[in-house]
Amino acid sequence: MSLFKKLFGSKQKKEVSGKGTGQRGEFMPEIKLPTDEKFTINFKKNGGKFLYCDSLEEIHNSFKNILAENNWSPEDVCCIDSKVSNVFNQFNFSKNSNCQGATLLLSPCENLVADNGAILISSNQIKESKLNELPDNFIIFATTSQLVDTIGEGLRGIKNNNKNQIPTNITTIKHFSIKEENDFLTYGSSSKNLYLLLLEDL
Repeated sequence: MSLFKKLFGSKQKKEVSGKGTGQRGEFMPEIKLPTDEKFTINFKKNGGKFLYCDSLEEIHNSFKNILAENNWSPEDVCCIDSKVSNVFNQFNFSKNSNCQGATLLLSPCENLVADNGAILISSNQIKESKLNELPDNFIIFATTSQLVDTIGEGLRGIKNNNKNQIPTNITTIKHFSIKEENDFLTYGSSSKNLYLLLLEDL
C-alpha cells in the first residue's frame, strides 16, 4: 500500500504541474482511483480520523496519544474482542462484553469499504449489541489488507471467512461526527466519534 506512504511520508507529490489537469472532456470515463486512495478520501469526508502505522509499536503509541488527547484513561476503554485485547495487553482496560459506563470501545472490524468510506462490522466484533447501546467513541484497529471496494465485496468476504457460521448483526458505521446526529441525512444511523488505527500489512 504505497499510497499511505506517499500521503504520510512525502510532500513532493503536491508540486505536480497544472498542465493537462482539468482538460478531460465531460464525456470521458471517470478516473478509477485505487481502493486505498478512495477509502481515504471518503473516510475523511465522513468525518473519520485515522492514523496510518507501519508497526505495532506505532499502533500502541498512537493509541496512547488518542487517550491523552481526549483525557481518557485505560479504565474508560471497553474491549469485547479477545484478539484485539491481546494486541493491546499492555494497557489495563475492561476486557468484557459489557460496555455499560465505558467512554470508548476498542474494536476490530470486518472491512474498510472504499466506495463510501464506511466501517463494516458484525457480531464477530460487537456480539449482539446495537450501535446505539455502545459508547459514542470508537477506536477501530484494522489492517490495510481489510480494504475492499464495495459493501458487496465485504459481505462476500464475511461469508467465505465464516463458512461454519455466518455472523449476525452485520452493519456499517458511516457517520463519524456526533454533531451530525440532528442532520436528517443521518436519520436512523448511529454517529460515532471514530478513530481508525490502520496497520500496514501488505
